Amino acid sequence: MVTVLRREEKYALHQHEAIYFANQFDQLLMKDSFSENGSYMVRSLYFDTITDRDFFEKINEQNFRRKIRLRIYDPADQTAKLEIKQKENVFQKKRSLTLSKEDALELIDGNYSVLFNYKDELADELYSLMTMGIYRPKTIIEYQRKAYMTKENDIRLTFDSEMRATESSYDLFDENLLLYPIADANYVIFEAKYNRFMLSYVSDIISEIDRRSVTSSKYIMGRSIGYPGYL
Repeated sequence: MVTVLRREEKYALHQHEAIYFANQFDQLLMKDSFSENGSYMVRSLYFDTITDRDFFEKINEQNFRRKIRLRIYDPADQTAKLEIKQKENVFQKKRSLTLSKEDALELIDGNYSVLFNYKDELADELYSLMTMGIYRPKTIIEYQRKAYMTKENDIRLTFDSEMRATESSYDLFDENLLLYPIADANYVIFEAKYNRFMLSYVSDIISEIDRRSVTSSKYIMGRSIGYPGYL
């Protein structure tokens, strides 16, 4: 199990703004290993309860809420990350477990018993949570990400664009998955994630964004067919 506890700030940018800030970070920060040659794909399958409890807790901005998802970075991947992301007041706690492709596909089909293959307390917790909550796949979200990081304070800055989704197929590993856009082509989500405090030279650049942070959720955006009135 991998656990990350961070604060997160999120901003909606226009494409030209994203290019401007990315150019500044290019001069100061390291790119993560996936971003060395540009952006990379992130594809996530989100689960929710039979009553869409997690969806409505996000809509209502509950202080404590969660998201459960399977994540890959290429349809040819032979593993997937099963993640639970929990909002605890101002902090985001993310825990993840790496599953084989075969077990990930079983999980998508509702066979949660494959989690018993993993001798990890997170696997046991997710089995109980997903079984009792009757969790089911709800939507796949895919986007392009460019990410920067610092060694100090584990700061991570991400630019997410070209957001697309589907609520009709849950085949996470499908190389020809049919997806539809869920945001304008010029819309970019910028996120700043950090532990305890933000380094001043990074904060100075972010402070140039002349607007308040937003609560945009890709999961909410991805439910545009099921819940069109909430976008």
